[in-house]
Amino acid sequence: MTFITQKCQQLKARRTPYSMDVPGFLKKKQTIQEDAAQTSASVSLPQSQNVDNTPPPNGEVAQNNTPTKKPPIPSPTIAFSQKQMPLIDILAPQSMEVDFGFIKINNVYFRTLFIAGYPRFVSPGWLEPIVNFDNSLDISFNIYPVAGKTVLDDLRRKIAEMEAEIATDLERGKIVDPSTQAKLEDARTLQEQLVKGSERYFEFSLYITIPAPSLEELNQITRQIESTLGSLLIVGKRATLDMEKGFLSSAPFGRDVLSITRNMDTTSLATTFPLTSAELSSDKGVLYGINSQNDSFIIFDRFSLENSNMTIFATSGAGKSYFVKLEALRSLMLGTEVIVIDPESEYEALAGAVGGQFVSFSFNSPSKINPFDLTQIYEEGENQLGLKILTLHSLFKVIMGQLNATQEALLDRALVATYRAKGITQDPATQKREPPLMEDLYKILMGMETAEAKDLAARIEKFVKGSFVGMFDQQTSVEIKNPFVVFSVKDLQEALRPIAMFIILDFIWTRVRRDIKRRLLIVDEAWHMMRYEDSAQFLWSVVKRARKYFLGLTTITQDVEDFLSQDIGKAIVTNSALRLLLKQSPAAIDKIGEVFYLSQGEKQLLMGANIGEGIFFAGPHHAPISVVASKEEHKLIDSRPQEKTFNENVDSRPFATTEQVTQRNQYDRNPQ
Repeated sequence: MTFITQKCQQLKARRTPYSMDVPGFLKKKQTIQEDAAQTSASVSLPQSQNVDNTPPPNGEVAQNNTPTKKPPIPSPTIAFSQKQMPLIDILAPQSMEVDFGFIKINNVYFRTLFIAGYPRFVSPGWLEPIVNFDNSLDISFNIYPVAGKTVLDDLRRKIAEMEAEIATDLERGKIVDPSTQAKLEDARTLQEQLVKGSERYFEFSLYITIPAPSLEELNQITRQIESTLGSLLIVGKRATLDMEKGFLSSAPFGRDVLSITRNMDTTSLATTFPLTSAELSSDKGVLYGINSQNDSFIIFDRFSLENSNMTIFATSGAGKSYFVKLEALRSLMLGTEVIVIDPESEYEALAGAVGGQFVSFSFNSPSKINPFDLTQIYEEGENQLGLKILTLHSLFKVIMGQLNATQEALLDRALVATYRAKGITQDPATQKREPPLMEDLYKILMGMETAEAKDLAARIEKFVKGSFVGMFDQQTSVEIKNPFVVFSVKDLQEALRPIAMFIILDFIWTRVRRDIKRRLLIVDEAWHMMRYEDSAQFLWSVVKRARKYFLGLTTITQDVEDFLSQDIGKAIVTNSALRLLLKQSPAAIDKIGEVFYLSQGEKQLLMGANIGEGIFFAGPHHAPISVVASKEEHKLIDSRPQEKTFNENVDSRPFATTEQVTQRNQYDRNPQ
C-alpha cells in the first residue's frame, strides 16, 4: 500500500496518465493530450492483448509502454508459500484509479471528507447522525496528546494578543469584536483548567470516507453527508488532490496521512465518543423489533439470559398483545411451547391459525380443572403435599376472603383431613392416587360441627351446591398436549376471573414441573391476580422458580400504577431480565420513571410514543424499539375490530414492515 501511495504522488506531480494495475505490475502509458493530462491523473486497466505477465523485480515499473494485468491467482495461500508473488501483489486490487475528487479501487468509488470547522458548543453524542447514517461509511478518529507546557505557552501568547486587540479597539473608540471577546473568555477558562490539571489538551482529526458503486451515487451520498454535517454546524471539506492520502487516513492502518487536526480539551474530546446508541442484539433468538435510533435489529434468546421472564407495561391500545402474539408466534417456530392465560379471548384466532388448543372456561364448558391436583413427581428435599396445601391456603383466601388465625388453623386441618380421606399422605407413593374435590373439603368442614368450620364451609358452598357449581368441583379434564395452548376466562364473571386465573396458573405450574421443556407462559392482564395479596404472592413464587423448570413467564398489564404500588409487583419487575415499556399515560409516568430510572427524555418518549413503539430493556441495557411484523404475521395477530380486513396501505396501520420503519427513522433523522 506504501508503493501505491508513492505512485499516486508521482502521478499528481507529473499530471501524466498512468496505468496502475497492482504494485509490481505498473507500466507507463503513452502520453496523450496535455489538456487531458491537466484534468486527471487516472489509472485504468489496459485492453492490450500481447501481455508479458512476468512481473518486474521488486515491484519496479517496466520500461516499455505496454501495461500488464495482474495474473489470476487460483490459490493465494499456495502463491505466497511458494513465493510465486510478493504478498503485497497478492493482496492488491486488480486496478486503481486516482482522480482529483475520488479514488476508484476495482469497481468501487471512494471519496474522503475531512472536518475543517467545528461548532463552539456541542453536546454528547453530536456525531450520532453521522455514525448512524443510512449508508456504509469509514470514519476515522486520530487523537494526539499535546504537552501541557507547550499549550500554556501558546495560550499565554494568544490571550495577550486578544487583550491587546480589545484594548486597541477601546482606545480608538471602536466596538469590540464579540467573537474576540468570546475567544478570550474561552482561552482564559481553558488556561485555568489546564493549570489546575482538570483538563488536558489534544489534537483531534476526523475523516469520513464514502464508498459507492457508481460516481453518481457517490456524489449523491456526499451531498447528503455534507448536508447532515452542515445541520450540526460542522464544516466538511473534500480532500481534493489528496484522495489517496484521505483513503489511507481512514483505512485501519493507524496512519494520519492527511494530518488536518483541531485542538480539543478533554471534555470536548469526550463528546466525540461515537458509540452513543445502545445495540441490543445477540447471535440467535427472536426478532423483537427494530432499534429506532440506529435501525439495528433487536434479537434475543430470552432463555440465554440470567432468567427468562418478561414484564410488559402499557396503556390500553398501545400494542401489548400485538407484541406478545408476535413473540409467541416466532418462538413457536423455533420450537418453544407456548401457554397463554387469556382473559379476553384475544389469542383464539392465533391458536386456530397455528393448529393450537383453545380451552374456554365457563359454567357449561366441558373443560374442568381440579385445584387439588398434585404434581405426582417427587423431588428430594421437597414436601409435595405440604406445598400443595400452602397453595390451597392462598387460593381459599382469595375465595373466602380474610381469615383469622383460628380459621386458618381449621382450614389447614380440614385440608390435611381431606387428602387423608383419599389415602394421600406425606408418603410420595400415595400421592399418585386420585385427588379429592372441593366437595370433599366442604363435607370435612361441615363434619367438624364448630361455628368457625361451618362459616368456612358456607363461604365455599356456592362452588359446591350454589350458583357456581360445576366450575371447580370436578376432576381435571384438560391435558396440555399441544405446543400452543390458550386458556380463556372471557365467559366468566369479573369476580371469578382472579380465582380462575389462579387455578389455571397452578394447573400449568403443576404440569410444567412434571414435564420440563422449553416453554413460554403468558399471563395477560396480570393485574387481576395482583388485586389479591395471596394470588400476587403465588405469581411471584412462579416468577422466582420458573428458570429452574426452563420456563419463561411473561406478565402483561395496563394497570401500571396498581401493579407497581405493591412490593411484589416491583419484585416481579426486578426478577424479569426482559422488560418492555410502550406508550404510558401522564398519570403513571412518574411511577414508571421511578422504578425504571428513566430520564426526562425517555419519559417524554413514552408519553408521545406511537402504537408499537417504546423502550426495550434487556438486563442493564435498554434501547428504543419499534415493533415490526410481516403482512402475514399482521393478519394473524391483529385483533382490532377495524383490522379484521387487512389494509395494504401501511399508513393506515399502526405496525409497519421492517423496511418502512427503517425509511421512517431515516427520514426523522435526515428530513431533507
